[in-house]
Amino acid sequence: MVGIGTIVNVVAVIAASIIGMLFSGGLKERFQETMKKACGLAVIFIGISGVLEAALSVNEITNKIETNGIMLMVFSIIIGGVIGELINIEGLLERLGEKLKKTVKPRSGNSNFTEGFVSASLIFCIGAMAIMGSFYDGALHDPTTLFIKSILDGVISLVLASNYGIGVAFSALTVGIYQGLLTLFFALGGGLMSAALITNLSLVGSVLIFAIGINLVFGNKIKVGNMLPALLIPVIYELFSNTVII
Repeated sequence: MVGIGTIVNVVAVIAASIIGMLFSGGLKERFQETMKKACGLAVIFIGISGVLEAALSVNEITNKIETNGIMLMVFSIIIGGVIGELINIEGLLERLGEKLKKTVKPRSGNSNFTEGFVSASLIFCIGAMAIMGSFYDGALHDPTTLFIKSILDGVISLVLASNYGIGVAFSALTVGIYQGLLTLFFALGGGLMSAALITNLSLVGSVLIFAIGINLVFGNKIKVGNMLPALLIPVIYELFSNTVII
């Protein structure tokens, strides 16, 4: 069922927020770190699995394992990273988040609700995992990435809700609308994609998922947001190939 990943994500945010409100003093940092690193290991595993599935195949004639799309993946990551760095996507997203926080900052006693809602919404929606998870769910009918994101968002919701309260739970609305629309977009576009394009996008996307896992485990070492344009390179390659053939 397309969209199940987002539904689970929404439920996870709401449920974890309710539980988090029971911990008014907040969770201890060591528990937060352990849960975060556990999610990171799971994301790394998903990334590696996706890379192996997309890059490796068995030759039916020789029965030998062959690699596919490796060079395109390498060029996609490099070129996409350079484009993203020139645009500074992560910087733009951070500035957008700060501007949004200042815009909606309340002047009444309801500051905890708004701060919790805005902070959680930005964390859950502005990031590569929301985009990649929606792509896998919509185009490939594979919600696994969003399931893992749901666990991670649940941990964050629990922590934030213990400090900010019910406003964090309402960020589930933002998650549902944002990821739901992305999933729908990829689902509609998925029918127009060739098998080769889907495989190449899956390969590049799995590498980015792996990088997200690395950041969760070891800290923000890789600017994954700046590498998002890498997903455009296989599309451009596919269009160029079809034009040349025609």
